[in-house]
Amino acid sequence: MWSNLPFDLLANIFSFLSPDSLARARSTCRHWHVCAATYPFNSLSPQRHPPWFLALPTRSHGLFSYLHNPITNSWHQLSLDFLPQPTRPVSLLGSLVLLRSTNSTVPHLIICNPFTRQHKYLPLLNISRTNPAIGVVILDEQIPRFRIYVAGGMSSAAAGGGAKYEATMEMYDSEQNKWVRVDPMPMEFAVRLTVWTPNESVYCNGVLYWMTSARAFSVMGVEIESNSWRELGVPMAEKLEFAALTRRRKRLTVVGGTWRDRCCVWELDEGEKWVMIGTVPVELGMRFLEGKKSWSSSKCARGEGRICLYREVGCGMVVWREEEEEEEEDGEKRKWEWCWVEGCEVVKGQRVLNFGIKGVMINPNLSQSSIF
Repeated sequence: MWSNLPFDLLANIFSFLSPDSLARARSTCRHWHVCAATYPFNSLSPQRHPPWFLALPTRSHGLFSYLHNPITNSWHQLSLDFLPQPTRPVSLLGSLVLLRSTNSTVPHLIICNPFTRQHKYLPLLNISRTNPAIGVVILDEQIPRFRIYVAGGMSSAAAGGGAKYEATMEMYDSEQNKWVRVDPMPMEFAVRLTVWTPNESVYCNGVLYWMTSARAFSVMGVEIESNSWRELGVPMAEKLEFAALTRRRKRLTVVGGTWRDRCCVWELDEGEKWVMIGTVPVELGMRFLEGKKSWSSSKCARGEGRICLYREVGCGMVVWREEEEEEEEDGEKRKWEWCWVEGCEVVKGQRVLNFGIKGVMINPNLSQSSIF
């Protein structure tokens, strides 16, 4: 009976499975494999499982990434040998990953699904620019549909040689598959985004934000519809050794740590004031820093109901996660707790060499995408 179920009914059943269980189910028989490979399960129902942590190498360290399954609390090795080398991770696009080729100083962007081993080069930018800020806006995670914004950077001068700051922005729409010019941006923002932005963008309530990496830290953003630029201060900006931009419950959030002190989480309220909403527990902070007193090498990744602090692939991680929900007086259900996740040291009996990573929280999707 199970091998003869109609695809739509079988796909609905599959949508309740975690990604690792679905992978095993698709290897059961030809009928299940075809169903699992062709139906977009993420669009059939809301996400029922927490996102996985995907550790992508920031530099060429072979052809592997590493993946943490929060359901079984286990690490897995994921081959990247299908990708053109070398590449560097930029951002997450729903269940896809945005990469850039490092063969040239001018970014040539690539999107891929590391689970189905599909990848696609995006068209070249209209203006050749080095070191621009790159931001992403997810319009529909299930299709998927997205936009990529490239702002600032250095371009060759039209005459007289040399280079100049490019006070323009370009936008790529996944449906049109081309780059279009966006209205000019203020030169001050173009310079600072080019020099001080590590491409960590967050889209929140119609505004695309970047965190500048220069101390004191600050946040720069552009309202997409009106193309109006703004700058926000960062709490304790001059004291922070590490600061990262993220989002929690549709609100802009900053995570930052100071020397010999705790790491804190602030949220931007409706009055555009930063409100502290949490701190890393002392014992977890000490374990994370491994006896050091500096947060400067820390990084941050976010997913649905998750904020993760990490450093290198072999180091443990601190995760702030939404757990069992309890009704509060305001009618909202919120219960967040801090937990520890061991780093990836051994996979299938083989020791993993420690190296620098960019981590993303991803919901694995095993369906073939038409975007490729």
